Formats: sequence, structure tokens, C-alpha cells
Amino acid sequence: MSALTGLRPSGPAPYRPSGLTWTVLRLHRTALYVGGAVLLTVAATLVWMHAAGPATREFVGGCDAREPFALDCAPFRETTTYKVHAYALALASGCVTYLMYAVAAWAGAALTGRELESGTARLAWTQSVTPARWLATRLAVPAVLLTAGTTLAFLLGSWTRRAGGRGLSGGWYNTNVFVSSGPVAVAYALAGLALGALAGLVLRRALPAAAAALAAAYVLHEVLAGFRMSLWPAVTATGQAAFQVPYGSLVLEHGAVTGGGERLATNWSCVGTDGAALERCLERSEMADFWTTYQPESHFWPLQLVESGLLLALAGLATAAAFALLRRRHP
Repeated sequence: MSALTGLRPSGPAPYRPSGLTWTVLRLHRTALYVGGAVLLTVAATLVWMHAAGPATREFVGGCDAREPFALDCAPFRETTTYKVHAYALALASGCVTYLMYAVAAWAGAALTGRELESGTARLAWTQSVTPARWLATRLAVPAVLLTAGTTLAFLLGSWTRRAGGRGLSGGWYNTNVFVSSGPVAVAYALAGLALGALAGLVLRRALPAAAAALAAAYVLHEVLAGFRMSLWPAVTATGQAAFQVPYGSLVLEHGAVTGGGERLATNWSCVGTDGAALERCLERSEMADFWTTYQPESHFWPLQLVESGLLLALAGLATAAAFALLRRRHP
């Protein structure tokens, strides 16, 4: 007994993290490591791009002050400088834009589906952990990490684009640029998390849940991309202003107005004329005026906030449905 007593360690026992939060982090540490590595890679790329932005923009010269697809910019777009800058920024933006797909698949397969399929969740419920608390922890922990990481990524992306200029980063309305440069990136990630968790609870199997979550994420992403520019009222200009929309705007529709007041889309019979020549052209034709409907760059933030609100509302509904389903099956 004295020999055994002598082997007993002295002092207080070392601290070992415990609790549901630690359990979630430990069980899904692979996803945590992979996500952290991707975030660090994206952050490092964007910081490097920001540092190279002013020098690259100086190399661009006057091209950056014109429309991104102007013909005199074509030679510059064939240079290695432009390709490296554009491709690296596109890769970083793509990782942020399509993060929802990876999050949805992981949440459906690993966060809920696999634990229900293997019985791990039921084991936790027998150890003084209620089903509601189990689900709340599995949603809250990744939600906090996703919010922090995605916020950092979109802030760095916006910072980098301001340094590089529109001619290097692309129009604000492009899907990758729009999603990766604002809070809507966070909303997409949280929506993917909620949809994936709901799919796992409904199907209770890892692979089917992952497939269902991916399908839901794809439909959501495509629907919002198609209706994005309809989420905030567009601006309609008529007359000479129809040919002079603000630089950086996205033209949605344009055309002419007949003498009877009918709008004809894509009919600009007097393009290239101005002043008295435009008036003479209108007199000779059936047209009475011209019109253009567009979204100016100043609508970037209203569109961001509306789309983010829709996504967060959907995430809230999916989360509420997940808890309701869990309470019905395991009261």
C-alpha cells in the first residue's frame, strides 16, 4: 500500500475541459481544423492581394477608370499581373461565396445525421442532457465560429477590393463579388447550417441528409441569385439620361417608348446620336422617348441587408422546425 501511495501524483488534478461545448469541438475537430486552415489561407491570400493592390492598379493605369470590359483594357487582361491578381481574388471569393454548400453538407452528415444514425445522440440524452439542449449546443457552437470566421473573410475581401479597384475585382453585382463582400456571406453560412441540421433530423442518416442539405442549399442559392436585383426598387431613367447611367451600374432593361406610350424593350434605334440629331431621329421614327432600368452601385447595401434578412429568416424557420421535430419525436 505504501508503494502505491508513493505513486499517487501530488497537487491538484490537471484541468480537463468538459461540457457540451467541449464535446462538440472535440467530436468535430477535423471540421474545425479544415475550416480554420481554409480561413487562414483565404485571409492570407486577401492580405497579400491588398498589399499588391496599389502596385497592380498603378500598372493598370487609366484602364481602371473605364468600364471593366472596355476594349483598350484587353491587352492588360492578358498580362500575368492581371491574371494572378484576378484568379487569386476569384478563388478567395469563391471559397466564401460557396461556403454554404460545405456547411450544409457537414451539418446534415456529421452534426446531426451521423449522431442520430449511430445512436450517439440517444446516449447523450441518457446522461442528463435533454434533446433540446443537445441540439442547441450543436447549432450554437458552429454558428458562433461561422459568424466570426465569415465576418473576417468578407471584411478582408471588401478591404482588398477597394485597394485593387473595380477593373481588377469585377463589378459589385457579380455573384462572387456581391456575396463575399458583405454580411450576406454570414447569412448564407448560417442558413446552410440550419438547413443541414434540419435535413439530418428529418432523415436521421448521414449520406441522405448530406445530399438533401446540398440540394436545398443549391436551390436557395440559385433562387436568390436570380431574384437578387428585384429585392430593392431599381432606378428608371428616360431621355438622354437613359444613355448615361452612372458608372458601375447594372443595366437590367432598356428600350424605347412609342408615341402611344408602349415600351419596347431593347429597341434603341437612335443610339449614337445626341442633341439636335437625337430629336430629328425621334421625329423620323415611331419612338417618342428612351428608357433604361438599372441598379446603381449605391444600392449595394440595401440589397445586402434585404437578402441577409431573408436568409436569416429562413435560418430561423429551419431552426424552429428542427426543434419542433425533435420535441415531437423525443418529448
